[in-house]
Amino acid sequence: MQFHITSTIGPVLFLDDLDGGLMRLSALFITPAGEAPLPVLLLEAGEVAPACLALFDQAAVWRARFTLPADRMSSYAWNGETYQVASDLTGDLRLAYVSCNGEEVGDMAREGSERNAMWARLRDEHRRSPFALMLHGGDQIYADEVTQGHELSDHWPDTLPPDPSQAALADLRRHLRQGFFDRYAAIYAAPEMAWLAARVPSLMQWDDHDICDGWGSLRRSRTYSPVGQTLFAAARESCLIFQHAATDGDLPARFADPDGRHLGWGVHAPGLRILAPDLRSERTRRAIMGPGGWAMMEAEAARRTPGHTLLMSSVPLLGPRLSVLETLMVAIPSMQKYEDDLRDQWQSRAHREEWRHMLRLVQVMVDHDGHDLTSISGEIHLATRAVMDLGQGRHLNQLVASGVAHRAPPKGWAGFLGALASLGESPLRGHPIKIRPLPGQSARYVAERNYLVLERCAGGWAARWDLEAGGMTGPLPL
Repeated sequence: MQFHITSTIGPVLFLDDLDGGLMRLSALFITPAGEAPLPVLLLEAGEVAPACLALFDQAAVWRARFTLPADRMSSYAWNGETYQVASDLTGDLRLAYVSCNGEEVGDMAREGSERNAMWARLRDEHRRSPFALMLHGGDQIYADEVTQGHELSDHWPDTLPPDPSQAALADLRRHLRQGFFDRYAAIYAAPEMAWLAARVPSLMQWDDHDICDGWGSLRRSRTYSPVGQTLFAAARESCLIFQHAATDGDLPARFADPDGRHLGWGVHAPGLRILAPDLRSERTRRAIMGPGGWAMMEAEAARRTPGHTLLMSSVPLLGPRLSVLETLMVAIPSMQKYEDDLRDQWQSRAHREEWRHMLRLVQVMVDHDGHDLTSISGEIHLATRAVMDLGQGRHLNQLVASGVAHRAPPKGWAGFLGALASLGESPLRGHPIKIRPLPGQSARYVAERNYLVLERCAGGWAARWDLEAGGMTGPLPL
């Protein structure tokens, strides 16, 4: 289903970096092809004109880079409207966290008010008490259907052409590029999200559905095929444009690798560090991250950072004993189609040593900085939390909020995962993981659409989940 753009979409704000008490921002716009240059942004310090960032068949993408103070409320104006930004990051503040903004099948055809009901709730919550930043934890779009409609990729990943020509691959790239554009343009045009995105700077981390279901956990013959590499290249270009307002060669300074071999990044604010390693660019069936991703995390573990650390892990860092499920899949042929879903997880048997390595790095960060660390994740279309005892009275808290638009799985699946969690898990000897209910809930997993609110008040952090049926939970101190 193609998205037809008839008027300008935007502004969509992104946080490029924090530097010298300033928020470095980008505002993204999408216009129909052939339109005149956009109006300038009006700022306290002057004017900024948007410049063309990328061209598509029937549209153009524009970007304006500018700064706002990071120690007080501020605003910018565009096209006759003023946009207030809660840009004070020095004291009390609120952050929003969302993930899984779509569904695998038919997402473009869903009725808007149903699809974006939780976005409307988040918008109203911002109006009540503003968010300084909006963190997006993966699956910002569901691109699973972009491969359909082209002879080279129609049967991805089950059947691939043996030796496609360069002309055919170029045509596939054009087809895929348009499919990614349609999905990003549609989500940014939705009025519930659009109002928020113009006022709250976003920080995004991609996951598999931003490429295709299970990217990196599929077999090498698929991901390294000409079709697979064309798919990844189109997804990566679209991710840079629409999730970071960037292109190759001009990544914001928060990225660990300026050349973009992986898309991990870190932001350092007063008393707050936000880390988002890239769990997709270097992923294989045997590795979640490659040399670049691990170098980033080891450098951050060695850095002394006072305050609180938020570690964004697009798949949950703490979870139940999934090896039980993997054993079942070997024994039951009808379940083997879910193998890639389990290989996506840190808890997979294939990634056990990597998982331990990441948890040890978390221990080092906590030991250096003398505070607890919070991991936040999406991916599983449920709400839950977990705690890992790190010793000396310190803990790794994990908060899972998923999904903001993806409808919840059956309650029976949540109950099954809860029963699996009762078996316990301890990848590091002497540091058990416990899956705990949300405040006010009795079950370990909640099968409702949801988003997460993170609040810092007088130096202390707390979390709340807004559940579609259950409403806002009580605060969970972190």
